[in-house]
Amino acid sequence: MGHKSHLTRITRGYTEFSYAPIPTKFTKFMRKCIIYQAWRWIVLNIKILRIVAFGHS
Repeated sequence: MGHKSHLTRITRGYTEFSYAPIPTKFTKFMRKCIIYQAWRWIVLNIKILRIVAFGHS
């Protein structure tokens, strides 16, 4: 019989790909920026008001 090395899969449960990505400095800054968060809150509320006012269709 031949070698089975090309047919064997190795599963590694705790590699670096198993964890969530690390946020960049810019992402961390935007999460803490009050002006940006206020703007996103306004945009979200406008979207909700449009759905409520005009229906789901």
